[in-house]
Amino acid sequence: MQRRALLAAVGAAATIPFIASGARAQARNVVGAGSALPRTVYAKWIEMAGADAGLKVAYERIGGGPALEQLKSRTIDFASVDYARRSAFLRENQLIQFPTVLTPVVPFVNLPGVADAQLRLTGEVLADIFLGKITKWNDAKIKAHNSGVNLPATNIVPVHRLEPSGANLLFTTFLSREAEAWAAGPGAGTTVKWPQGKGVEVEGLEALAAKVKATPGAIGYGGVTTVKEVGLASVLLQNQAGEFVKAEAAAFAKAAEAEDWSQPGFNVDLVDEHAPGAWPILGANFALVPENPTAEKVESARNAFKFFDWAFKKGDAAVVALGYSPIPESAVEHVEKVWRRAKDPSGRPIWEA
Repeated sequence: MQRRALLAAVGAAATIPFIASGARAQARNVVGAGSALPRTVYAKWIEMAGADAGLKVAYERIGGGPALEQLKSRTIDFASVDYARRSAFLRENQLIQFPTVLTPVVPFVNLPGVADAQLRLTGEVLADIFLGKITKWNDAKIKAHNSGVNLPATNIVPVHRLEPSGANLLFTTFLSREAEAWAAGPGAGTTVKWPQGKGVEVEGLEALAAKVKATPGAIGYGGVTTVKEVGLASVLLQNQAGEFVKAEAAAFAKAAEAEDWSQPGFNVDLVDEHAPGAWPILGANFALVPENPTAEKVESARNAFKFFDWAFKKGDAAVVALGYSPIPESAVEHVEKVWRRAKDPSGRPIWEA
């Protein structure tokens, strides 16, 4: 199926510590808000950059859409989103955007007797599961790729997110490209018309993971951190090269290295890359910052760049340790060029490192 850009509306639920708007600017050098997918990466970077470089950064996990609204009104210093925004949006709101970290989405199961990275699924089979066409774990279509795996006659319970999310977008984009029935039915988007009566609806990453954890036979999807934290079994997914790939940093990097990061706005599409070894459900987290901060916001904007500069130079090991993968070095080179477009009121570049 022809590749297409990942563009839709975003929303999400809040969780990370909130700092009241009146006090937060005084309490922190930089205030950001946005996506849930990279939450543990951001938390680790904030901890490490604070200790190593003295940077004080607050990050509110409120979702990409609400964060963009705050950024447009200039009440925060950067917004974090799960996919690149169009050039027209950036121009209209006088923003620049750049990738920060790769954000994979991983299907995971609660299937007694099946270990992590043991169950093999194709995109078509995964789509049929969430469409309600495959209802038992010992279905012939699943067994065809799982010789030697003890698959029980347990009912399959698909669990999906009701609210808009970047994870929904990446997951359903993959299903749309792998299965005509999904593309012609629910389709791809942050908000999804899930098949009625074919699964369980929940709100939020944590609720989805908890439901799968509590339900034998359940299958869901989320970030790599979710799989690790809850102790669920991730699946091996078949990629465009025909390989069944494990969700790990090397596979995320393979997909990212196949893309051209010099595109305007870094509008890359990492889902279902054809590169050998590539993990097929992958996105990138993007930070957006004003290109024309007011005089009182210039120092905060500069500190936001300092924070991400620190992350790119010293934060990669932490990213990999958390199960994610850094953006490629080729992308970082272009990011630093984009930062120079941000100017203070006198027209001088804010970032000159």
